Amino acid sequence: MDWRRGLGPNQCSLESVDATVAMGRLGGVADARSLLRLTTRRRLRRAVREGRILQLSRGRFALPTAESAHQRAGELTAVVSLRSAAAHYGWAMKLQPPEPELTVRKNRNLSKERRKGVRILWADLEPDDIRHGVTTPLRTIVDCARHLPFDEALAIVDSALRAGQVTRDDLRWAIVRGAGAAAVRRVIRHADGRAANAFESVLRALCIEAGLHCEPQVALDLGTGTIHPDLVDEERRLVLEADSWTFHARRKAHSRDCARYNLLVIRGWRVLRFTWEQVNHDQAYVRWALAELHRRAEHDEPAEEFAASA
Repeated sequence: MDWRRGLGPNQCSLESVDATVAMGRLGGVADARSLLRLTTRRRLRRAVREGRILQLSRGRFALPTAESAHQRAGELTAVVSLRSAAAHYGWAMKLQPPEPELTVRKNRNLSKERRKGVRILWADLEPDDIRHGVTTPLRTIVDCARHLPFDEALAIVDSALRAGQVTRDDLRWAIVRGAGAAAVRRVIRHADGRAANAFESVLRALCIEAGLHCEPQVALDLGTGTIHPDLVDEERRLVLEADSWTFHARRKAHSRDCARYNLLVIRGWRVLRFTWEQVNHDQAYVRWALAELHRRAEHDEPAEEFAASA
């Protein structure tokens, strides 16, 4: 299906955003159908024409994060790594790196002037850690888990598993030593390829930090059919939804979701809903809401929908 003609006007969001903003919300990589829920075909075509978005294949798009990293790596004789390597592999991220992220050998001296506009990681890489000038998928995962915040790293590793470019066995047998090894093992322990997107992964990271055991896309039979909420803590009978207005623009879809939420509450589930803005830019609020949930549970307050979305 041609992405320029594949969706009718009623399938686009009623309130569209710039195509590059849409790409950022989707983790930096997306298909046309997902993009056109946030932006318009005209804005997408313009962004592709101006080089602000790259068309990787038919109906598949990405931000030019990896392209600029490859260019700077060539200039500095460096290796593309961290989030720039994740972008190279097409993995979704919470945040795109503001500048190319590269690795050079430990004892190499790079002047401040040459390092301008890039983030440099000094590390001795083995030949097996590099593939075509980029850290391998497994080395990229280890580096991201070691050097990035937990929520960012978890989103990247979830995406790598989802894409099938690493497996659980790959992660399980990864040899991790030195500073930051505990952080790497933590990310690997919690990584889950069932996560639908980076937004959901970041929310799950916050739940993990709050002591909740939330699994993505668990099948729940509510008596009228099976649903797959974004996150489920079965022990606490808790459902968390990563709510994005972009996926609820159509009235029919929004009505269906409201009915689902109501049925969850009727069946005795607590339902918390968080927006993209809250999860990515107001994490203090999300942490407060999760802490408040613990307080309510400890006092045996009745289950009801705790609507956290604005």
